[in-house]
Formats: sequence, structure tokens, C-alpha cells
Amino acid sequence: MAQNGRPPPTPILALDDTSLDRQLPELLAAALAARARAYAPYSNFAVGAALLDEHGRIHAGCNVENAAYPEGQCAEAVALGALVMAGGTRVRAAIVAADTAGGVTPCGGCRQKLREFAEGSTPVWSADAHGVIARHSLGELLPASFGPDHLGPR
Repeated sequence: MAQNGRPPPTPILALDDTSLDRQLPELLAAALAARARAYAPYSNFAVGAALLDEHGRIHAGCNVENAAYPEGQCAEAVALGALVMAGGTRVRAAIVAADTAGGVTPCGGCRQKLREFAEGSTPVWSADAHGVIARHSLGELLPASFGPDHLGPR
């Protein structure tokens, strides 16, 4: 048992940098396709996200705004919901795409949401319409993070 009382995740798909690099074009395509479906009539800031789960499946999401601003959903949160609905339990890689020069990284809240399903070493790429801009680890984006392992056994 892991420190949090859950069994440690079983890596069904070994993901080293080489295999991630091979899946990056598919992840990028999914994030860009999701961005194209974003509902952002207020900010006009369309975002798409794609997550790779422990089985090698890709789950995508787009931001969905609402006239009651705090009720909107970020692309990463929508993608996490799709991952959970498909039976995924771990995020092995993430990419966030926006039509902004230099790309974007997840907001603070989404960094914490990703941390629930990912380790600090999990790669998080940022992209724009032209391709991948940068690679970060979740730990770089959310240093000294709080996660499920801090809550002890359940």
C-alpha cells in the first residue's frame, strides 16, 4: 500500500521520454481539436487540453465559459472529467493549447486538479496553434504541492 492507503498505480504503459515523444503529435492534435470546440464567448480565449492516462488513452477537453463567470470550466478540468469517466486514474502527460503566442500553462487551480492524478515529474507541455512551445514538469509548475499522499490512509 502507498502512504495514502491506496495501492500504488500499476504502470500499464511504460512512459519514458522516447515513448512520450512518439505520442506528443497525437496529444497535440487532440488538444488543438478540443480548443477548436471551446465555448468562450466572453473572453474569446479558447483553450484545449489533452491528457494521457495510464493505459495510453488520450482524453481531451475545452474551456466552457458561462455568463456567471465563476461557473465556467477550464479545459484541463473538462479533460480530467473525461479521463475519470473513461476509467482512468492517473495522468501520465498533459498538453494545454491556446491561440496565444508562447502558449499557456494551466492556471493554479488546474495545476492542483492535475496533481490529484499526477506526480510532480509528469510532463506538461504548452502549445499554440503552430505547435509545442515548452515542456515543464508538474512539480515545476506547482512546487511543494499538496496531494492525496498528504492525507494519510483512507
